[in-house]
Amino acid sequence: MANVEHGGTAGNAFGAGAAESARERLRAIRIGLWLIAAVLAIRQVAVVLSTPKGERLTDLETWVGPDGVLHVKGSLYDSTQFTGTPFGGFVLKPLTRAAEQALGWGWTFGSLSLVVVLGLVVARALPQPVSRRTALLAAPVAISLLMLSLPVRNALYLGQTSIIPVLLVLLGCFAVRGERASGLLIGVAAALQPTMLVFAPLLWFTGRRRAVESTVITFTGLGALAWAVMPHDSTTYWVHHLAGVGLGGDADDLSNQSLHGALLRLGLNGPLEITLFLLLGAAVAGLGLRRAIRYARDGQLLLAVAIAGCVAVVVSPTSWQHQLLWVLLALVGRVGKKTSDRPMWPVAVILVMTLPAKMMLPNMAALFPLRDNVVLLAALAAATIVPFLSRTSEYYRAPIPTDYARTVPTRWKRVPLLPFLGRVFTRPNLLLELLLIRVGYSAYQQVRLAATGGTNAGGRTTAEHHGDQILSIERFLHIDIEHWVNHAVFKVEWLRDFFAFYYESFHFVVPLTVLAVLYARRPGDYRWARSALGFATLMALLGFWLFPLAPPRLMPGLGIVDTVHGVQDFSKPDYGTLTALTNQYAAMPSLHFGWSLWCGVVIAVLAPKWWMKALGLLHPLLTVSAIVATGNHWVLDAVGGAAVVGAGFGLTHLLQGPRPRPLMKPVEVSTKDPVPATSRTPS
Repeated sequence: MANVEHGGTAGNAFGAGAAESARERLRAIRIGLWLIAAVLAIRQVAVVLSTPKGERLTDLETWVGPDGVLHVKGSLYDSTQFTGTPFGGFVLKPLTRAAEQALGWGWTFGSLSLVVVLGLVVARALPQPVSRRTALLAAPVAISLLMLSLPVRNALYLGQTSIIPVLLVLLGCFAVRGERASGLLIGVAAALQPTMLVFAPLLWFTGRRRAVESTVITFTGLGALAWAVMPHDSTTYWVHHLAGVGLGGDADDLSNQSLHGALLRLGLNGPLEITLFLLLGAAVAGLGLRRAIRYARDGQLLLAVAIAGCVAVVVSPTSWQHQLLWVLLALVGRVGKKTSDRPMWPVAVILVMTLPAKMMLPNMAALFPLRDNVVLLAALAAATIVPFLSRTSEYYRAPIPTDYARTVPTRWKRVPLLPFLGRVFTRPNLLLELLLIRVGYSAYQQVRLAATGGTNAGGRTTAEHHGDQILSIERFLHIDIEHWVNHAVFKVEWLRDFFAFYYESFHFVVPLTVLAVLYARRPGDYRWARSALGFATLMALLGFWLFPLAPPRLMPGLGIVDTVHGVQDFSKPDYGTLTALTNQYAAMPSLHFGWSLWCGVVIAVLAPKWWMKALGLLHPLLTVSAIVATGNHWVLDAVGGAAVVGAGFGLTHLLQGPRPRPLMKPVEVSTKDPVPATSRTPS
């Protein structure tokens, strides 16, 4: 004890043990992240190589296959299938035979190697100083995000070379020594993709003028070499096609996420569209490069390079999906003064760059201009308006900390398992919540549809067999009331119309209203209720997947009348207006009843007046009546819905602990000298 009290051997041993334990945890996390990166890489290889030969590496096959463009004796651009520069064709032509032999394993593994190198370079380019933890974990995280991104997946699938210019620019900015070598690599990148010349002003105004000279000399020299060897092709590319404009797919295709493509999709064309594109492109280039120069001088060179790359995406006449990696790199910028706002920008970028646009925004005609240009909007935002923090800002390293609810004692020692999830009391970022809710619901729709092989008819036989089983159980329990209730309601017109309206209208309106009120008035309770709803929905998806079930209205011979969609012809059933969006054989458990029960429980627990609690509990009662009366669910489906909701609340309690109590006004703390949030105590 004396040694411990006076800082002797025992104390040193304790400190050394804690440090060693921290190192072991960090090592385990690092190994886990590298394993994730390896699994994602293997998955990409498997996806490409498992695709039939005529459907994979189609762009590469178009260039170098037996009848490919690079075998043609005439111009490379006669067919408009080759979209590269004349220098690109000059480099690829001698490699045509080797590339033919490399189609498949060689090309795919070579591209994956470039992605790994790209991730390592990005990890090394993070603005200094960075913690040891960040330095060790950055590389596998960067590689994993690149593997998941749509540009990399698209490039691997098509056999594109768009990773090479990005890698050359990053190597020139962060890896090589000497400005001339840096300019040489960027010049080669520009010779392959001319829009890479936007990096020249960034280099010039940040004092790397020799690099600019080297870039211009390299680009000009390689272009002149290609012109001397292939004068006809060079004239076609640089004069007739204005540096590649018009090559490849239609410029108004959704894959072209440039400003030019967006204007064409909006219906503009001709001189008006060209003039508007040039004016807007010049404005974006001026503002974006000015911002890039400012962040480069601030010591955030990787962010500056990403912003300049986003400028290239916006102002290029064609920015195909495999050329959009610059947008993903922009997530290194820090946005937001509050800790709760800090994840908003990186999460939004990751979702935009990894998920289809249809998952980001609803399939509504009014939102098509946003949905069709979601990557362009992200690039435009990064280049011009996102308020990335300067390293000199007091919030760059120490954002305003999060307030915590006071700890609620629990009966079991191990509850909560994840205390940091349950104690947060401040209101979460609204845009982030809306984005995650939208993406979560899209994933929910996709899983429901995939449960029967991607079509409603795909699991019909199995779903009807499970329906017979449910009916048998209900008959055994004497609760098979679906036919009686359905026909009794069908005979009363106003009651039939009421339940049909209630079934179609209140399923989304009430839960969203409850969430909105909690978000505005009770943010701590919002997190608790939102988590319970999310866990319940995830468990319901598992039920849809494992037990596809036909609702009573889709059971032939049962005599149930579909009061919402009309009488069914079971030789060719009409599944209703949601057929294209969701799986009609996902009846067990009933989320119609489950979500309504969640609303009732939340309102009953939180509402301040007894009549509010009564109205809240009335909603699940009316919902269970509606789902049975309209023939959309069995009675046991409602039991299943109640089970997943109960499990959702239970899992929330297990992971986050009891619902946090309201927090009194915290002690005022200066944001210039922030105190850890855990040290704040209620007054």
